[in-house]
Amino acid sequence: MRIWELFQMAMATVRSNPMRTVLTMLGVIIGVSSVITLVSIGQGTSKSIEKQYEGLGTNLLTVNLLGNGRATQLKYDELMELEGTSGISAIAPTMTRGSTSIKYDRTTQTYNVIGTNDRYLDMQKGKVASGRFLAAADLDFRNHVAVIGTEVATKFFGKDDPINEEINVNGYMYTIIGVLESKGSNTSGTSLDSSVIVPLPTMSRDFKLGNIRSTYVEAASGDQVSKVQAVLERYLYSKFKSTSGYTIFNSSELITARQAASSTLTNQLVAVAAISLLVGGIGIMNIMLVTVSERTREIGIRKSIGAKRRNILLQFLVEATLISGMGGLIGLIVGVGLSLAWPYINPSQETSLSLSVGLYAFLFSALVGVIFGLYPANKASKLKPIDALRYD
Repeated sequence: MRIWELFQMAMATVRSNPMRTVLTMLGVIIGVSSVITLVSIGQGTSKSIEKQYEGLGTNLLTVNLLGNGRATQLKYDELMELEGTSGISAIAPTMTRGSTSIKYDRTTQTYNVIGTNDRYLDMQKGKVASGRFLAAADLDFRNHVAVIGTEVATKFFGKDDPINEEINVNGYMYTIIGVLESKGSNTSGTSLDSSVIVPLPTMSRDFKLGNIRSTYVEAASGDQVSKVQAVLERYLYSKFKSTSGYTIFNSSELITARQAASSTLTNQLVAVAAISLLVGGIGIMNIMLVTVSERTREIGIRKSIGAKRRNILLQFLVEATLISGMGGLIGLIVGVGLSLAWPYINPSQETSLSLSVGLYAFLFSALVGVIFGLYPANKASKLKPIDALRYD
């Protein structure tokens, strides 16, 4: 018997009892759609993490000094001397004061104030929307100039040009020289959109702050991050004679760690979803066993007119595979549709990812039909023509 004839017979059987067919396929539909959805969530989250840190760069290290004593503080000039070290391309020491009172005309708001140097913006992969960023001269002469984020500019000036306007920062007047493009938060969680950036020496004097506690260090390339980190560790240990007074944050390590955690969770979720497929396969096997019992007369008659064992086996095996495959196809459509229509499931919105996962899940669902349909098909093939007389 040809495969096409077997397929037609299987389709006729499926159409003869649509409600049973749908309920039988339900486990496979849920299993396949769950696999696609959960893998899309995991992979999409990993891609989203990569993109978040891609804007910052994976060759950036952040040194944070701990404690309140003099032994855990550094001076600006000391840090900038490291810029000549092999492998280090730029250093941007920073001072940050959160919830600082900022005034313009009759409007008062609280924003973050960041004191830093002219390297900071490039290291943060930020851009200036209008005006300019800090220059070396602003630091040398301790100029009272400021660069503001988009949120600050909108709050105080609306659609007006804020360049050369003066704002009151902690009781001191600063002239606005630039406005940043919207960027969002950096690795420390500080939003540049709601920040006011001023020359570090000026901030240190006006705010009466001590020495620097946080510093961004950019390696010349991603390959030299480990080398630069080792240099920083040796330098800081030589300064403090201890490893407990500071931390060095490596953004590439965080990406790897988060992706590993995301991958582990995704694998666990997929394993749970795969169980749904197996349960669906068991459901198919049970229904096929019932079908064999109901069609005992049909099988006996076919055997009596010359049908061979392999014909009966293939007939029921094709039916089981068809039901499972149809369930897998519906699950593929549901899973891919959800992953593309709902950004939370697939933040990166990669169609190829959902389709490739869906294809594998669909093929696996068909395999489930073959595996779990084999026993009922084998049982049906072993029936003898005399068994048709036992049909009630």
